[in-house]
Amino acid sequence: MRKKLNIPKTREEKIWDIIGVGSYVATVIFLIIIWKQLPEQVPLHMDLTGKVDDWAAKESMLVLPAISIIMFILLHILEKFPHVYNYPKRLNDKNAAAFYRVNRKMLNKLKNLIILVFCIIDVEFSLIALGWIDDGHAWTFIIILLAVFYPIVEGIIKQRFLACRGVLAKLKAIPCNHSSLEKHKSFSSMPI
Repeated sequence: MRKKLNIPKTREEKIWDIIGVGSYVATVIFLIIIWKQLPEQVPLHMDLTGKVDDWAAKESMLVLPAISIIMFILLHILEKFPHVYNYPKRLNDKNAAAFYRVNRKMLNKLKNLIILVFCIIDVEFSLIALGWIDDGHAWTFIIILLAVFYPIVEGIIKQRFLACRGVLAKLKAIPCNHSSLEKHKSFSSMPI
């Protein structure tokens, strides 16, 4: 079993948590305020162009907030145990803290971005149901894709930098020839 390290949350992680919790609370307050105005049938699903293609009872508006809070709690707990995640074989005592931090930050962003997307969808469905907007927007699908893949791609890239950083440390910080990395004197000065 890997060693558990006590790594405090970064400022970035705290900001993402504020964004996630703030958007959740704002969405719940919004739903409470407009609940009596909502018609009995509200949008349930949109196609890729943003056109509503399925409707359901207004109680279905409570599903995404319920999923959001359950997911937030479960992923928040998982963030506290980065030593149980899957890591490459190059993980060792010297680089464990950096790997744990990168992966925990990736999970934190993913958690909060998914909650933010659920909130956007719920508000958009509410606005359509109230007749304040005609249909959804095609950009909603793009936002969903970016919210899911951005933190994962960023985490993978940062893990690759950790690998290169470890190799450079062994080679006494020989400069890397990769053009995007030449700007930095050494990888050890790069923030994670």
